[in-house]
Amino acid sequence: MEAILETSRLRLRPLTLADTAFIIELLNSPGWLKYIGDRNVRTETEAVAYLENGPLASYEKNGYGLYLVERKEDSLRIGMCGILKRDELDTPDIGYALLPEYHGMGYAREIASATLLYAKEKLGLPLVAAIVQPDNERSIALLKKNGFSFEKMFSFQ
Repeated sequence: MEAILETSRLRLRPLTLADTAFIIELLNSPGWLKYIGDRNVRTETEAVAYLENGPLASYEKNGYGLYLVERKEDSLRIGMCGILKRDELDTPDIGYALLPEYHGMGYAREIASATLLYAKEKLGLPLVAAIVQPDNERSIALLKKNGFSFEKMFSFQ
């Protein structure tokens, strides 16, 4: 699978149906459940539906979406990062999540920074938003380091 982008340590590549076990693991990790929300993906069938109706559909419709983050050194799947286009927002937004064992290593900042540059330079997106839970201090700090600032509270209905 060809990479969308690479950093010194990481590779961002399209998700495929071969990533279902990883999707189940990531979407049921404590951080995902707390800060992103339960997507009710517990089985391979549910993971396939999540991929087909989410990232894979977004690639087709928008030309971008959430991608798999893997380490270059061993191709280990460690998270997801990408740009989302939500019906509820006028502006595409960045999304990212890593498995808990890869927190605190600089991976999230590395891949988020590269993804924002990709969105601007390759996708031609003049503006990218970010949505974050008010109590997600680590994510807020990462977003501030990438030039984001608080604009307004937003709630999905």
